[in-house]
Amino acid sequence: YNRVWIPDNEEVWQSAEITKNYKAGDRFLHVQLEDGTELNYPVDPAALPPLRNPDILVGENDLTALSYLHEPAVLHNLKVRFVESKLIYTYSGIILVAINPYKQLPLYGDAIIHAYSGQNMGDMDPHIFAVAEEAYKQMARNNKNQSIIVSGESGAGKTVSARYTMRYFATVSKSSSNAHVEDKVLASNPITEAVGNAKTMRNDNSSRFGKYTEISFDQSYQIIGANMRTYLLEKSRVVFQSENERNYHIFYQLCASAMKPEFKNLKLGSAEEFNYTRMGGSTVIEGIDDRANMVETQKTFALLGLKGDFQMDVFKILAAILHLGNVEITAVGDERSSISLEDKHLNIFCELLDLNCDKMARWLCHRKIITTSETVIKPMTRAQAVNARDALAKKIYSHLFDFVVERINQALQFPGKQHTFIGVLDIYGFETFDVNSFEQFCINYANEKLQQQFNLHVFKLEQEEYMKEDIPWTLIDFYDNQPVIDLIEAKMGILELLDEECLLPHGTDENWLQKLYNNFVNKNTLFEKPRMSNTSFIIQHFADKVEYKCEGFLEKNRDTVHEVLTEILKDSKFHLCANFFQDNPVSVSPFSSTINIKSARPVLKSPNKQLRMTVGSKFRSSLSLLMVTLNATTPHYVRCIKPNDEKLPFEFDSKRVAQQLRACGVLETIRISAQSYPSRWTYIEFFSRYSILMTQQELSINDKKQICKIVLQRLIQDCNQYQFGRTKIFFRAGQVAYLEKLRSDKLRHACIVIQKSVRGWLQRKKFLRIKQAAVTIQQYFRGQRTVRQAVTARTLKQTWAAIIIQKYCRGYLVRRLCQLIYVAAVTIQAYTRGFLARKKYRKV
Repeated sequence: YNRVWIPDNEEVWQSAEITKNYKAGDRFLHVQLEDGTELNYPVDPAALPPLRNPDILVGENDLTALSYLHEPAVLHNLKVRFVESKLIYTYSGIILVAINPYKQLPLYGDAIIHAYSGQNMGDMDPHIFAVAEEAYKQMARNNKNQSIIVSGESGAGKTVSARYTMRYFATVSKSSSNAHVEDKVLASNPITEAVGNAKTMRNDNSSRFGKYTEISFDQSYQIIGANMRTYLLEKSRVVFQSENERNYHIFYQLCASAMKPEFKNLKLGSAEEFNYTRMGGSTVIEGIDDRANMVETQKTFALLGLKGDFQMDVFKILAAILHLGNVEITAVGDERSSISLEDKHLNIFCELLDLNCDKMARWLCHRKIITTSETVIKPMTRAQAVNARDALAKKIYSHLFDFVVERINQALQFPGKQHTFIGVLDIYGFETFDVNSFEQFCINYANEKLQQQFNLHVFKLEQEEYMKEDIPWTLIDFYDNQPVIDLIEAKMGILELLDEECLLPHGTDENWLQKLYNNFVNKNTLFEKPRMSNTSFIIQHFADKVEYKCEGFLEKNRDTVHEVLTEILKDSKFHLCANFFQDNPVSVSPFSSTINIKSARPVLKSPNKQLRMTVGSKFRSSLSLLMVTLNATTPHYVRCIKPNDEKLPFEFDSKRVAQQLRACGVLETIRISAQSYPSRWTYIEFFSRYSILMTQQELSINDKKQICKIVLQRLIQDCNQYQFGRTKIFFRAGQVAYLEKLRSDKLRHACIVIQKSVRGWLQRKKFLRIKQAAVTIQQYFRGQRTVRQAVTARTLKQTWAAIIIQKYCRGYLVRRLCQLIYVAAVTIQAYTRGFLARKKYRKV
């Protein structure tokens, strides 16, 4: 009897034992569940329930090592490792699956880093450090750039995983200089997290931007610097947060430190006092000390060489944004609005940024419309003025974010020449909320591109490679998300229609949505119109269906601020603020507080230029550049899994985990890893690497390809573990590690022979020195003894003679004494016997 997996509504799959033999044609399978319940499970002869692995295989380090490879086996193996063994890392072929434990674990100390350093992947337990070591080793061995792609849902632990990989590189490749480059690279993380991460409903430290960090190495493979590229900061969070969410961490850190003397001039208070920080109703995070984090942020600024003046400039702008959000705009009738010149927060905002208060109060409530014949000043309604105020806040924060990232990159610049690099990609995960807007659309579009890159690398390129090399191979079906990407970015796709609508003077979200309905409803199966809404559209993404609300798409895509407001900010005497809004890029030097920032003002040169200025177009271009970079490197994948939505430590929600496994390609990777040959070497590479394992007879053959075949057949007896292609040799998992072991054993044996000879020679020299010393000592000792013996010989003879004389003398004296006693005794006996005889005689 065998055990099988049957579907379950709660646990997705549950184990059952077959209690009666199954015969062909039976409609039911008689099984007993683990709780003792007996069940007649209806079966289809063409699709019987998947078999369960024997208990000895449960908990394997690598999912591809399981005898039965299917979804329930994978899910059960992950659950056992995570819940029972408290192991958060598992291999799945070339992928590392990392489950967020929602708990600090002692797995990342320097001792563990050094333990993984120099080890082959698979020699030790699965770990993020093993992936980092593999990337570092391949970079050093092949002189090729590497990328570590960390992906997963929001809250799955991507940022932490990326942070630990960077820490690993900083530890194992320390430079010999005193520049502390590694410390600076690590110091960039707390700063970017402070200004770019926020609390969302799903994650207390969610990255609201994408980040690709290139860590540069010199020819000695030591870190010499780094460079950071960022993607699509979620600017709308500055002015709006959903319930139980927070704004960016830096605002709360600043408010928590408001009472410090150096921050008195910012005139801040608690986070509850500002509209932009209290909107979500959650100003604190349990277990997080914002004030302590502010100290850490300041320390990391200083470590990067960004001293007090620079920090105070940044904090001034942050405080100004908070005060701008509290500027009270009152409605004057239905068509007008106004701001009091006595408004406290407006005055503080203008004081911090050195702006004209009268102009700011006026132009926050008015806009200038320039026509060919005249210029019209038009008042705005309160809603329009609030939007203008919020747009200004978002724009300032966006430029500040870019400015901080640019200054970090300046601090991480290096004087030497980059030899190779390892890129670490930490980008927002797939998102779907109750209300999804432009930001979620771009985030999910980026994840579609990353999923496609994963598909191309792991599936398409693998299969094409085998076919090109004439390797026996069975094609595997997998979900290809190219149609979804075409729907978004192709000609007359969603993004192009959005940019087109943005060009129209009277373009609206509703008109754009209607165009989407006309172009895609009933024509593209991946696009749907909701039944109960005329303001939304649905896209079938690779991970899930997502409904997007069209409101705000055009405004966020245009990303413009009224011309007059930018002019006011340009006239600011506060150099940092003024430089944000210059028409021309300002050159950056390490000693200035300026940055390359393009004007927010639309440049009306040509329709094509205008198209390139939209957020969607720029994001599409930056994603394309990212894909080019990733495709030019050797990728390593870390798939982060969120075990539950309640952020409970070591709690495993099978439904959520199964959903993520299906979406992120782990199951397909298992199938392909079990059947494929993940390691491959050209014949020249194999010959160069493993010629040390070849005999002289084999090396005498002229054809290197033939040599490789003969050697491999001798070294690996099982011919199913490798295949010979046209230009490459393909190995199944573990075989290259076996060859590396043979190579290292041969080198070790050669080392031992050399060491043996050297040590023998040293020991012989030492022995001869000791022998010579011993002979010398014996020579002197024996001489001394001979001299002593010659001096005492006469004395010894005399002593011996005296003893002989004494012996004879003593013998003579003893014999005399004995004779005297004998004579006396005989005499006494004679007299006594005579007396007794006479006495007896007289009696008789």
